[in-house]
Amino acid sequence: MKVLSVFGTRPEAVKMAPLVKLLKETAGIESRVCVTAQHRQMLDQVLDLFNITPDYDLDLMRENQTLSELSASIFTNLEPVLIDFKPDWVLAQGDTTTVAITSLLCYYHKIKFGHVEAGLRTHDKWQPFPEEINRRIAGAVADLHFAPTEWSKNNLLKESVNPEIIKVTGNTVIDALQFVSKQEEPKEITGLMKKLGISNEKQETSKNSLFTSHRLLLVTAHRRENFGAGMENICKALLELSKEKDVQIVYPVHLNPNVQEPVNRLLKNVDNITLLPPLDYLPLVHLMKHATLILTDSGGIQEEAPAFGVPTLVLREVTERPEGVEAGTVKLVGTETAKITSEAKKLLSDESEYQKMSKAANPYGDGHASERIIQALLNY
Repeated sequence: MKVLSVFGTRPEAVKMAPLVKLLKETAGIESRVCVTAQHRQMLDQVLDLFNITPDYDLDLMRENQTLSELSASIFTNLEPVLIDFKPDWVLAQGDTTTVAITSLLCYYHKIKFGHVEAGLRTHDKWQPFPEEINRRIAGAVADLHFAPTEWSKNNLLKESVNPEIIKVTGNTVIDALQFVSKQEEPKEITGLMKKLGISNEKQETSKNSLFTSHRLLLVTAHRRENFGAGMENICKALLELSKEKDVQIVYPVHLNPNVQEPVNRLLKNVDNITLLPPLDYLPLVHLMKHATLILTDSGGIQEEAPAFGVPTLVLREVTERPEGVEAGTVKLVGTETAKITSEAKKLLSDESEYQKMSKAANPYGDGHASERIIQALLNY
């Protein structure tokens, strides 16, 4: 069986990496990897971490590239790869432009397409933009849907997808996280924690330690739908939270100018706020392990943080991952300054509220999703 895995961004690479590694080791499968590299530098970090060398590198990232230009480039550059390799299956993950265009190319060439992390929905085509439509396109084409949870499976059933081609596998991000969290902590994180006065060991959760010692608030915010007023409001909330006693805020800032401009204008040189360049996946995982609280608009971090027992406030109005909200590991707070500030302060001051989120079970998997996906391919 010839299987081609296609991905283009860091989150895709993280979630595809454990699957790619296992495909290489599986008898009866010829596995190849194609990267579109719609995000070049951040993608390469993950390829190095998991020791993956692409068989095809389309290298499509261009400065200020529009979604239309990127889509056209994927169409014209990926098609020759499909013609050359002639895969039986193409696998792609999630909801990027790479996924949507890859699925359409598979349809045009009558190649079977497997959608990893299928069935996520907000039912609002503008949130997130353009991801909600990208994953719906991939879902319309897929021959196998690898749903991470029962909730995502039910979304597909409501869209009249044949239940026989939906496989609940868990999320491959947990497979990746188990591998990465066992790696030695990078010196940059150890040094940062020392500089900020934060213990290298997670604080005990008694009231006398957790709420009187230095506490780390980790922030990531970069989604398109938050550009403009949303980013301004998030930054104003961080200014308020920086005044809290013994709080250190660390924010690895995305390279997009729509993020860089308001963050640097409002937060640069503020006491208790450390702005970092974008982090590789390995240091980001270890930073999450140190965090007391995470504020994020990232999809992946909503799945990863609960594995470390870190309460997470989601800087979005809706999420395609409601399992975490239902389980109590994450809470939607949107992008209003007052709401972000009040919810964060509640967790920083109320031991019972903190413990309620910290101790909730992670609903996203057991670390064996990749095995289930490969077995489904072999059984098809």
